Amino acid sequence: MAAPAHIRSVLAAVAVLAALPSGVAQAQARIGVVNVARLLQEAPQRQAVSQALENEFAGRLRDLENQQRDLRTREEKLQRESASMGEAERRAMEKSVRDGQRELARKRNEYTEDLNIRRTEALSQLQRTVLQEVQNYAKSAGLDVVVADALYASPAVDITSQVLAALQSRKGAAPSRP
Repeated sequence: MAAPAHIRSVLAAVAVLAALPSGVAQAQARIGVVNVARLLQEAPQRQAVSQALENEFAGRLRDLENQQRDLRTREEKLQRESASMGEAERRAMEKSVRDGQRELARKRNEYTEDLNIRRTEALSQLQRTVLQEVQNYAKSAGLDVVVADALYASPAVDITSQVLAALQSRKGAAPSRP
């Protein structure tokens, strides 16, 4: 069974430090630890991505809601008037309602699938943005190793807040659509 990602990250950092001569490892190796989940949750770019997705899919959602209201109206009419309808008229109305239900279900599935695909793309772009910002910060701060999601990290080596501040300063540069 493979070790979880955070354990592999810590093991990799330990291996890097172990490979350095003992005096060098303690005197020169600069380590930073970052909480990726917090960065992804609190990055202002996430809010921009969420708003962009909402705007992108708002029209389709509105169409689905309108189609659902129309279908509900037809179902209620069928229920109310079925006793007074002729056989052929009732069957035609029932078929129309069934076809409408199938069409609505198909469109809902397409909407959900498309939204999930776009959400995954947007999250992937956000992750790349966060990773790039972590790397930029690490280089500018002269860090040798950055460990993601360590089991324990002293606040002295936790760079999450600094990276988050850098992301907030770049708030206008939201991830674009891939």
